[in-house]
Formats: sequence, C-alpha cells, structure tokens
Amino acid sequence: MANLFDPLKLRDITLNNRVAIPPMCQYSAVDGVASDWHFVHYCSRAVGGAALMIVEATAISPQGRISLGDLGLWDDSQIAPLARISQFARAQGCVPAIQLAHAGRKASVGLGWQAQHTLAVNSGGWQTVAPSAISFGSGYALPDELDMAGIRTIVANFVDAAQRALIAGFDTVEIHAAHGYLLHQFLSPLSNHRTDAYGGSFENRTRLVREVVEAVRRIWPDRLPLLIRLSATDWVEGGWNADETVALCQMLKDLGIDLVDVSTAGLVPTAIIPAGPGFQTEFAARVRHEADMPTAAVGLITSPAQADHIIRSGQADLVLIGREILRNPYWPLAAAQTLGQTVSWPAQYLRAAPSGSVAR
Repeated sequence: MANLFDPLKLRDITLNNRVAIPPMCQYSAVDGVASDWHFVHYCSRAVGGAALMIVEATAISPQGRISLGDLGLWDDSQIAPLARISQFARAQGCVPAIQLAHAGRKASVGLGWQAQHTLAVNSGGWQTVAPSAISFGSGYALPDELDMAGIRTIVANFVDAAQRALIAGFDTVEIHAAHGYLLHQFLSPLSNHRTDAYGGSFENRTRLVREVVEAVRRIWPDRLPLLIRLSATDWVEGGWNADETVALCQMLKDLGIDLVDVSTAGLVPTAIIPAGPGFQTEFAARVRHEADMPTAAVGLITSPAQADHIIRSGQADLVLIGREILRNPYWPLAAAQTLGQTVSWPAQYLRAAPSGSVAR
C-alpha cells in the first residue's frame, strides 16, 4: 500500500509525495495580474515540502472573476508574474499547477473577507451569467442566461487560458467545476433549468463540462496531466449527487482527465453540510473505486496521521492540505518527521532539519 510520502505518477509528471496544496483565493490581484503577495505566498509554500501546488481560481475572462481581486489568464500580460511563481516552485521540487475558473452567477462580489453580495456597477461590479436566470441567493443579482454563442465563448476562453497557463510554465491545469461556480451550475438541476441541449437530462447537464475537458485536452500536451475539481454533492435534495459524480467521472476518464479533486457543496447558500474531519473523503473513495480514477481528498484534513490513513486505506491518491498549510507553510516537512519518513529539505534550511529526517 502507498503511504503519504510515496511518489505518485500522473502521465509524465511524478509527484515526490502525496501532499498537495489546494487552490485558495488570495483576492490580491489587480486586473488579474499576480502581485508580490502571490509570489511570496506561493513560493514560501513551495519550499515547504508539498509535491503539488495548485494556484488559486484563475479567471478565464474578466466576467468570470469572483471578485476584482481574482487572478486571471485572459490576457498575455498576466503570464509573466505567474511564470515567475511556476519556475520557482519547480526549482524546489514542487510541481506547479493552476486552477482555471468561471464564477458564473457567483461572480462580481466583494473580496473574500468582505460582505458577499453582488457589487453594483458603480462599485466595480458587472453583469453575471449562468445556465439559467436564477440568483444564487439573497443579495445576489439575477444573472443573464447564456445563449449558444455565450457557451461557445466560455469553451474558447478555457482553451485560451490553458494555452497561457502552458506558456507560464504550469505542468498541470485543474478545471474548476465545483463550489457553485459556472460549470457546477450547469451540472446541478437546482441551478440549471434549461430546456435545450445543455439542460434537463444528465447527459445534457454534463455537456458543457465534457466539452470544456475535451477542448482543453486537445491543446494540453499528452505528457502533462489534466485535473478537474468537482463538488460530489450539493447536500440538497434534488441537487447534484454522488451517483451522478461517479457517472460523470467515468466519462471524464475517457476524455483525458487524470485525477479528480473531490470536494462538495457551494451551489446554494442554504445547504446543510455535515462538516467535520475528513467529511468529504468518502466521496473521493467512491470515485476512486467506482470510476477507477485517481482522486484527491480535501476538507478538514489536518493531522499527518489522518492524511497518511487516507492514502494507506485507499480512499484517495493525493491529500490536499489547505488551512493547515496557511497556518504552517512547512506542514509537509513536519508531517514527514511525525510519520518517521525521510524527505528532502531545502539546502538553506538544513541546519534546522531534525536529525535522521532528511533524504540524502
């Protein structure tokens, strides 16, 4: 059985271990351009021992931003600052990845630490779009329903952003189809009331996700893995559910997805979520075993023993450590010591490495 510090191969990319940093928005960009904050934030974690680092939700268009502070890859001017991050991460043995996203009806809101509601145009806001003209909830504006031309533009925007991600030096792209953002909005019957080829049946509701995956996979090099993040359940009766997630993943495997990042929720603000340590790992395990695909588990995974157990018990192939990595960028190095594993330390930090814990 694999353990937390065994390598993981995805196509031609080999991760040094099974610890990854999930995408966590920093809301600190200007016009989609990464700032000094992003460089320091990501690079300080790249030296901490994680094998994979997924840069936060990066908008494929200005309209697709969650907030004015979101990163973007809709313009060539946004490439260079991200390339600086990816280059540094790779030099530390940390595989750089980036999540590409469109927020749909949850776009045009304040920064993550501000009140969450749709911003007025005179406050920097913009018109949102969605599969259907259904608001996310109180305080959120009614989105415009996407027409066929708009849907085609969304697919093209994902492709263009992926091409820029490749130029910026990222070894992996993650397509964001979770947490109530645009692609998830198409998946769920709670937010998708369309009667055309993109609504109604399971096949129709999953069509846009499949089209985006197919289009990105065509331009993404065969040697590099392609990831997707899914919310396995809306936690609401009549919403997107785990059975549909497994069925979709069986399709995505054939379309070239190499690993599914399995999260939950985000579609409606009224969902009752039974949050607790490892509360989402059961969904990662279902996808891994029933769709026969590598998965990543995420959600209140905090201790080394807990993370190692998830890998050893076959629930997932990769563990995403979020809040703990914010608290301690060097969590992976400390976890290796706790678990009695030897890992590579940055040469500059060797004087602080515990005796017997450093791989030579």
